[in-house]
Amino acid sequence: MRTILFIPARYASTRYPGKPLATLRQKDGSTKSLIQMTWEAARQIAGVDAIYVATDDDRIAEASRAFGAEVVMTSDACENGTARCADALRVLGETPDLVVNLQGDAPLTPPWFVEALIERMANDPTVDVATPVLRCDAQTYENFTEDRRHGRVGGTTAVFDQDLKALYFSKEVLPFIDPDKRPDPIPVFHHVGVYAYRPEALASYIATPVTTLETLEGLEQLRFLVNGTPVACVEVEARGRLFWELNNPEDIPRIETALAQG
Repeated sequence: MRTILFIPARYASTRYPGKPLATLRQKDGSTKSLIQMTWEAARQIAGVDAIYVATDDDRIAEASRAFGAEVVMTSDACENGTARCADALRVLGETPDLVVNLQGDAPLTPPWFVEALIERMANDPTVDVATPVLRCDAQTYENFTEDRRHGRVGGTTAVFDQDLKALYFSKEVLPFIDPDKRPDPIPVFHHVGVYAYRPEALASYIATPVTTLETLEGLEQLRFLVNGTPVACVEVEARGRLFWELNNPEDIPRIETALAQG
């Protein structure tokens, strides 16, 4: 099964302009850009045949080529990472069996998160879109609730049925939990911003208009659900690692702390 992995990256961002080129302190005291860290994480994933940074920005392209990445220049009209992956396929002129979208703000993504998606889709040809979900530990749940208390738009939560088909994704913490009745384990699942698609699902996605829910939540995957395309959630295990994306400048210390402890 030929699998292409794209790292969609844009410079313009409402909450964090220039985010892919933000630098983070490593365990040894050196610094690396977010986009380089994500590319290095992608290279650890088994079962991937090619890796490309997909961007419309010359600054990101130049920085990516400098650390050895292959780059696909995409349209500046791409409204999100899924659309950018579809456009990158168009530019390459390829039709692989599987496309993986590893978003450029997730350098802490362990390889087994993505390998689980590839395995899920290899074993079930009826799945057109898959994405990982991770049960929140106490620290991650606190990160979610702290962001909400301070009015920050941070990570995403996922709600799914008994067959692990997505019901909804939200920037709110779902389900709501009364602080005095918090169960253990915590029944909140962090949506990991990685997707695996069949090329046909990508083509269908860009052929349908932007939906109200995806606009309100700022979550591209809701277009699949609104238009009736099931999204398979694949539960993954952290194996002792802290996972968090870089959504806001305030996330840099969280990620640097995780890097120092890794």
